Amino acid sequence: MSETITIRGFVATEITSSTTPGGVATASFRLGSTSRRFDRESKTWSDGHTNWFTVQGYRQLAGTMGCSIRKGQPVIVVGKLKIRTWEKDGRVYHSTIVDADAVGHDLTFGSANFIRTASKPVLSLVEQPSAPADIHPGAEQFPDEPEDTDDEHPDDEGHPAVVIEDNDGGLASLDLETGELAEV
Repeated sequence: MSETITIRGFVATEITSSTTPGGVATASFRLGSTSRRFDRESKTWSDGHTNWFTVQGYRQLAGTMGCSIRKGQPVIVVGKLKIRTWEKDGRVYHSTIVDADAVGHDLTFGSANFIRTASKPVLSLVEQPSAPADIHPGAEQFPDEPEDTDDEHPDDEGHPAVVIEDNDGGLASLDLETGELAEV
């Protein structure tokens, strides 16, 4: 059975990340989805049954899930439902897995800020204004070569990095190649 579904619920576990033997990044978490009903007689809301799902993301989605989703947060998941059945010691077990196509915060309960990820370095995402040719008449121009500067850092490992605001409002350095956060 494989159907595309949309599930709304709360993240029940921390995100677990790994890599397949083929080198594909994966991330997963447990999602609890509880139905709510309004009782007109008592004029109160009551919780119904909770359905549990394992949500799995691959490749780019796995990396952004690990950076964005935290235990306890409300999310909306779109993906393919897979129900697996197996038998052990004479007892039949079932698991429900969602191979996620998209995961996002449910904005009914709060707000979120979107930060686009890219495979290109950040500087290439911003168009650089072209220098007019008449600034240095007769001078050779090599637009693809960087100028020599005295502020090179010998500690740099050659990975492009960006400073971003983390969940606590502090600044953190994000390595664009590895996706790792480091304190500034």
